[in-house]
Amino acid sequence: MMKLADDSQVTAFRTEFAAFLDARLPAEAEAAERSRSSAHVPDWARRWQRTLFEHGWLLPGQPPEYGGRNATPPQQLAHLEELAHRRIYHSFNPQGLGIIAASLLTFGTEEQKTRWAVPILRAEITAALGMSEPEAGSDLASLRTRAVLRGDVFVVDGQKIWTSGAHDADVLLAFVRTDPEAPRHKGISALLIPTDTPGVVRRPFGSIAAEDDLDFNEVFLTDVHVPRENLVGPLGEGWRVANGSLGHERTLLWLSYAERLEDLVRDAADAGGGHEWYATLQMDLQALRLLGHRGLGPGRDPAEISVLKLLGSEAVQDASLHALEAHGADALAHPVLTGPYHHMNNEAFVSSWFERYARSFAGTIAGGTSEIQRNIIAERVLGLPR
Repeated sequence: MMKLADDSQVTAFRTEFAAFLDARLPAEAEAAERSRSSAHVPDWARRWQRTLFEHGWLLPGQPPEYGGRNATPPQQLAHLEELAHRRIYHSFNPQGLGIIAASLLTFGTEEQKTRWAVPILRAEITAALGMSEPEAGSDLASLRTRAVLRGDVFVVDGQKIWTSGAHDADVLLAFVRTDPEAPRHKGISALLIPTDTPGVVRRPFGSIAAEDDLDFNEVFLTDVHVPRENLVGPLGEGWRVANGSLGHERTLLWLSYAERLEDLVRDAADAGGGHEWYATLQMDLQALRLLGHRGLGPGRDPAEISVLKLLGSEAVQDASLHALEAHGADALAHPVLTGPYHHMNNEAFVSSWFERYARSFAGTIAGGTSEIQRNIIAERVLGLPR
């Protein structure tokens, strides 16, 4: 395997970050308030995220003005591995940090970076992603939410669904159709829509995991006026922004799947199924890590990220199903923890076996379904005809 960087540099980077965590990590008593959705960030978590930002440990690959220190890809991996090892959730507004702020840093204007990206990174505001619609889930090109430009204002009408954390978010990054006459993949644009704008209605609803698991939202947009300055990227280039957004989500997403597999190795050791099942779980974990490290090398096809997402998400789902079935009726107990509690982590990852299995479907759907990943792999990795 290609050596990605001088080991001593990565080791020194990891050691410095570990010392920072040892000195700065919030105590358990301080973190008593828990997050209620993927855009609800408790005050203690906001302070912690700002501390990471101010010391360059939030997004190390970014320059200092955006919460980083111009770290190399192997150093960024070491940063995330150290967080995972300590069971520290990177951000309680994961879409805001990993997708929306990252997209603004890539496609936004300098004013948008200052006005929106930095406050999201500093956890001063939170953000949600408005992509899916009732008839445009994985097929973003089918979206119907329409934005008509009238002078310097877009007038937006339509509906979004499955919008995680929208009821707690301050702003939506919404994908809208600005040219209904253009081909399906054209004429889409990206808009930043403050959630307190007149005409924006957010309705949270429970999930399969629990009736009181209020993260998903319906979002209704009726005659919503959005200034043109909130357009992210060029008019009609929303498809490119969307692909970039999902690219940010997918790049190191495999590491979260590796963490979930490690959790299952630890928590499901008594699940039965013999040596074959346990060996498969361990091999899936090792294969995912090796392929993930290989993908950080120069010259790798970005489409190979789809291999990591497909392998990681389906391995987690298969192993979670095995644990659910092995524990029988006890797997349905709720609420309950099936793994150790860590105050810096998201306890959904160690909830009941039913909930852990139910939540695994997010991995095979969000960020591009397994079916979409297989198409990408077939066409762009294997070179098969469409």
